[in-house]
Amino acid sequence: MIRSGQEPLPPSGEAPLVTTCGRQVAVKRLLLALPERPITRVTLDVGPVVRGEPGLWASLTVAEARDLARRLLAQAALADAGASAERSAADN
Repeated sequence: MIRSGQEPLPPSGEAPLVTTCGRQVAVKRLLLALPERPITRVTLDVGPVVRGEPGLWASLTVAEARDLARRLLAQAALADAGASAERSAADN
């Protein structure tokens, strides 16, 4: 039998990421156990900050989650390259 629900922690057992501004970002798997066709989604839960600002939540298909991961990695690489270039310019 398949149970519906959201896993409390990812399979790796990692706790949510806490950003420098205090938001918790949790990535989980959501399973909707429909008898004819179970549906699995990857969820992204960006919780509220300490000051109580509202958070947000997204449910992504597997393909969408992979596309988002690719985009995040690409932007992180660009940010790294930009930071390295700025450090090099400051050293000269």
